[in-house]
Parts: sequence; C-alpha cells; structure tokens
Amino acid sequence: MELSFKIGIIWTLRLPEQLDERLNNLTKQTGRAKSYYLVQALENYLEDMEDLLISNAIVEKIASGQEKTYSSTEVRNAIKLERRIR
Repeated sequence: MELSFKIGIIWTLRLPEQLDERLNNLTKQTGRAKSYYLVQALENYLEDMEDLLISNAIVEKIASGQEKTYSSTEVRNAIKLERRIR
C-alpha cells in the first residue's frame, strides 16, 4: 500500500478574540477543523483580490485608450446574431 501526504506550510497567527469565538462555534457545529475554514477564507480572499487587480488593469487600459469596448449591438452584428425579443 502506498501512502501519499500533502505537506503544507505551517503559519502562526493571532486572531481577535471575537473572530476566534466565531471560528470555534463554526467548528463545533460542523466538525471541521479551524484550518479548513482559514484556508477556505484565504483562498476566497486571494481570488477576489486577484480578480480586482485584473479588472482595475482593464479599466486603466480602457481609460487610456489601449483597450476597446464594444456595445451589445456591435457584438451581435459582428457574429451575425439576430435579436429576438419575446
């Protein structure tokens, strides 16, 4: 039998008391480890920040004229899509 282990980085952090209490309550209700929720929260936060940085870069390109925008009519015309109104 072959065993495989995921080895991660160990961090130490100080949580405000209220946040720690909320995390403790959540772990008691769900049976999951604190680390599970901390990793989930960090992954979600990093995804949001990465999306924000990308969108800010695009907004800057649009404002400087380096990126062109298209209206929905222009896109429909470009792909020869009929507009169906119901």
